[in-house]
Amino acid sequence: MTEESPKEIKKIAVLGGTGKEGKGLAYRWAKAGLEVVIGSRAIEKAQAAADELNEKLQDKKLFISGMENPAAAAWCDLAVLTVPYTAQMPMLESIKDQVAGKIMINVTVPLVPPKVTKVQMPAAGSAAQEAQNFLGEQTPVVAAFQNISYERLLNDEEVNCDVVVCGTGKAARQTVIELVKKAGMIGWDGGVIENSVVIEGMTSILIGLNKQFEGKAAGIKITGIKE
Repeated sequence: MTEESPKEIKKIAVLGGTGKEGKGLAYRWAKAGLEVVIGSRAIEKAQAAADELNEKLQDKKLFISGMENPAAAAWCDLAVLTVPYTAQMPMLESIKDQVAGKIMINVTVPLVPPKVTKVQMPAAGSAAQEAQNFLGEQTPVVAAFQNISYERLLNDEEVNCDVVVCGTGKAARQTVIELVKKAGMIGWDGGVIENSVVIEGMTSILIGLNKQFEGKAAGIKITGIKE
């Protein structure tokens, strides 16, 4: 984590990417012309998700592939973790060596069913901090996209929500902010990884608002300052 400038990212692996959030991010980045692989424990499941998105992409020159998680993690420039919290540590254990030295975006939120509208953080402080502690300082972890609903990602309309990015190292955060932009949103530097507790906890609040007001895609918007 000694880099002083953002990295140029061309190849993204969305690990555990067969869920709706993972597919939404994969779709957005593929539309932007990036090489994207969806990872899964089963290659058949990964390829099925990739095929679904390839059907949705209007430009047939764009293409998403499927791989098993360790192979996808080895292939990529940057990895994105999009698994439920209960699967976070098993996933990290399976791909730790393959992502060493790469930036990892952690989209995981420590939701504890059935009380998913209650903020419940792990002992490490946040899911992102837990991941950083396990992966070690050679692999910067950046928390992002927790507050973006998959409904917004999987359509072709403007995403009227912002993404706050918190993580280890300013260069890593700036790299992720560029990927936020390529996915069609505005990203804001939310500072150090300890601040990820705020954006992870906000997810429970947004879920609660959706339940109260019968919505599906509550989000956040930063106002009062210039981009």
